[in-house]
Amino acid sequence: MKKRLTGLVVGVAMLAGMSAAQAQGQAKTQAPKPTVVLVHGAFADASSWNGVIKILHKDGYTVIAAANPLRGAKSDGASIGSVVAAARGPVVLVGHSYGGNVITEAANGHSNVKALVYVSAFAPETGETVAGLANQFPGSTLGQALAPAVTLADGSKDLSILQDKFHAQFAADVPAGQAALMAATQRPIAEAALNEKSGDAAWKTIPSWFIYGDADKNIPPQAIAFMAKRADAKDVVVVKGASHVVMVSHPAAVAKLIETAASAK
Repeated sequence: MKKRLTGLVVGVAMLAGMSAAQAQGQAKTQAPKPTVVLVHGAFADASSWNGVIKILHKDGYTVIAAANPLRGAKSDGASIGSVVAAARGPVVLVGHSYGGNVITEAANGHSNVKALVYVSAFAPETGETVAGLANQFPGSTLGQALAPAVTLADGSKDLSILQDKFHAQFAADVPAGQAALMAATQRPIAEAALNEKSGDAAWKTIPSWFIYGDADKNIPPQAIAFMAKRADAKDVVVVKGASHVVMVSHPAAVAKLIETAASAK
């Protein structure tokens, strides 16, 4: 079917006066773009990508903002991995915050993942935990902003950010009204997920890109810089004054980096 479509493009182009070589080149440039799979982190939901999605849609990308269960790296990775498996063609996996831990797991075993983009995100080495990485460098004030843990029916505990501290802690460069909505709709994360050891580090075999704000209060900027260097990232973008939710406050910068990763050879 693909050969028939290419032949049709070539035939039409030649009728318009192009050479066969020029027509073949045009057909190749019309190849489908990668699907972009966006994975939110803790204390957020898929709507945190809305600004980025608008830009990607405008530029012709198919986008899936997946629902991250926030239960643990292994099970969350399997969940997002099923989304990747169902996608047609190449995929760019993008993770925010704890979602970086998840895409590092989800990419394993899926040869269609061509790039990993870490947005204010964890990129753990095999055996590391997000809690350990966050505490490895000074600067995070997340612990002081957490609400008392909620005990679930199975005895596990969920963590969320106190709504009255959400704006300053999580989204300081977002308008107060918008931050209040984000605080009310935040998704809690299982406490155990923060201490679950990561599996194989997909960034060792898949090219990666990083973007983060230098005013992040959840993950110390030093920690992200360390992880980006360790992963030998293709590009690292630091947004001056940006909070932890750089994709909300600076969607154009995040979308630009995703498109760079998507178009990389």
